Amino acid sequence: MNTRHFTDPDQLAAALEAAEARLGPTTARAVRHEALLLQHLIQAAASGRPGPNVITGRYRASWQTQSFPHGHGAMAIVGTFAPQGRRLELGFYGADSLGRIYAQQPFPHVAPALAVLQPGFAERIGTAARGAFE
Repeated sequence: MNTRHFTDPDQLAAALEAAEARLGPTTARAVRHEALLLQHLIQAAASGRPGPNVITGRYRASWQTQSFPHGHGAMAIVGTFAPQGRRLELGFYGADSLGRIYAQQPFPHVAPALAVLQPGFAERIGTAARGAFE
């Protein structure tokens, strides 16, 4: 990382304003990239054991990513509206609304994907944000 030394407060203020203008788009790109990577990891884990088996591929294809600007950064949502998503991830034991009894084991695919991505997440976003100040 380049280290610049400022002796003139106006130069420092100008550099900070320029960095502020770059910070939002820079972190938004990094957050979107991480969210798309998470979506890919979930879909890969939902492609057979130990995750759920693929029958038609519709469940795996139902996973989507949306990212939004948020303050000087961004946020992202990775998810599915498929009704079987929660049951596949967590399993289901008990009676459903029709009184049918189930003992469906879990086929985790979201938690393992998060476990892969999470350890370096903050560092990767921080690195991207620092790039706005260079």
